[in-house]
Amino acid sequence: MADIVRRSSVAVQVGSVKVGGGNPIVVQSMTNTDTADVTGTVNQVMALARAGSELVRVTVNTEAAAAAVPKIVDTLRMLGENVPIVGDFHYNGHLLLKKYPACARALAKYRINPGNVNIGKKHDDNFRTMIEAAIEYGKPVRIGVNWGSLDGALLTRMMDENNLLQEPKDARTVTLEAIVQSAILSAEAAEQYGLARERIILSAKVSGVQDLIDVYRALAKRSNHALHLGLTEAGLGAKGIVATTAGLAVLLQEGIGDTIRASLTPLPNGDRTEEVIVSQQILQSLGIRSFTPQVTACPGCGRTTSTFFQDMADQIQNYLRDQMPVWKTRYDNVETMKVAVMGCIVNGPGESKHANLGISLPGTFEEPVAPVYIDGKLAKTLRGDAIVAEFMDILNHYVETHYSPAAELASV
Repeated sequence: MADIVRRSSVAVQVGSVKVGGGNPIVVQSMTNTDTADVTGTVNQVMALARAGSELVRVTVNTEAAAAAVPKIVDTLRMLGENVPIVGDFHYNGHLLLKKYPACARALAKYRINPGNVNIGKKHDDNFRTMIEAAIEYGKPVRIGVNWGSLDGALLTRMMDENNLLQEPKDARTVTLEAIVQSAILSAEAAEQYGLARERIILSAKVSGVQDLIDVYRALAKRSNHALHLGLTEAGLGAKGIVATTAGLAVLLQEGIGDTIRASLTPLPNGDRTEEVIVSQQILQSLGIRSFTPQVTACPGCGRTTSTFFQDMADQIQNYLRDQMPVWKTRYDNVETMKVAVMGCIVNGPGESKHANLGISLPGTFEEPVAPVYIDGKLAKTLRGDAIVAEFMDILNHYVETHYSPAAELASV
C-alpha cells in the first residue's frame, strides 16, 4: 500500500468506534425497516452487526421513529449488542432532535443532509439547531451531501456565475464543484457554531462511478475531515456490486476514505447483510483490512465436470464466515488465513501450496483422491465420501494450533 498518500488526520469518535486519524477503515450499513418497528429494526441491526457492520444507520423521519430509537438502543444493549447507532435525518431533524432528547442522547452520530435543511439561506436556524443538539449531547455529525438532493440555491448561484464566464465550464463540472462546496461550506458553518472538527465527517455521494472518483478527489484535496465513501443508489445485484467496487477501490487505493458503505438494492425479502459482506470484501481484496479467511476456488472448466469442488468451496466459505464471530474472540489473525479448494490437478497443487490450507480434487476421469497441503507441504491424501468432513476437521485443527495465542504451532 505504498501509494496511499491521504487518510484523514482527524479522528472522529462514534460511540466505541474511531473513524479517520489513521484508524482502520470502518464498514457501515443501514437498515431498511420502519424504525418505529422496534422488534424488526433490532433484529436487522443485530444481523448487520453480526455480519461485521461496525456502524449501523437508521432512518429517523417521524415522531414515532424518534420515540423508538431509545427503545431500539436499550434493547440492543440488553441483548449484548453494542454497535453504534446513527440517526439519518432529513427535513425535520431539527424538530425531532429538539422534541425527543432521549433520541438525541441514544444515537451515536447524526447524519445531516445540507440539501434539505436551510443551510446557506438567510436564516439557517434548522441546521444550527441540529448542530447545537450535537454539541449539547456530545455527538459527531456526518454532513452528507447527495447530488439527488443538492442545495438548489447553491447550484443555481454557481450555474449563474459560470454562465457569466468568458469560457463557461460544462454543467457536470459545475455540479460536482457545487457538491464539494456544499460539504465544505456546511462543515465551516458547523465549526462556526461551535462543533469541533474532530466531530465532523463529510460525504459527497453521487451515483456515477467516475463522478464519485472525481468529486472525492476534489474533496480530499481541500479538506482534512474524515470522509465517508459510498456510491449512492448503486443498484441491484451484479451492477451494484461492480459499480461500488469500481468506484471505491480507486479511491481507497489512493488513500481516500475513512469509512465505507455499499448502498446495494436488495431483492424483495433479500439479505440486507450483503452490503456488509461486499464492503468487507472490497477492503480485504485490496489488502487494506482482513475480516474473514478467504477461499480461493477455480472457476471450473471441461476438466471439472463434477460440481463437487464447487459445493465444497461454498460449504467451506460459509463455514468460515459462520465461525468468525467465535474465532475472532479466541484466535489472533485468523481472519488472514487462506484456503484453496481446487477442482483438478492442473493448477490445484500449485494454488494449494500458496494457501495455508489447500485441497486439490481430481477433476474428470482421474483417480478419486484429494491431496491436502498445509503451509505449502503435502500433508495427507483424502479418499471416499467423507472428504468434506475430514477436510473440515483438518481446518479446525489448523485454526486451533496455529492461531490460538496460547497454543504452540503444530501440524496435522
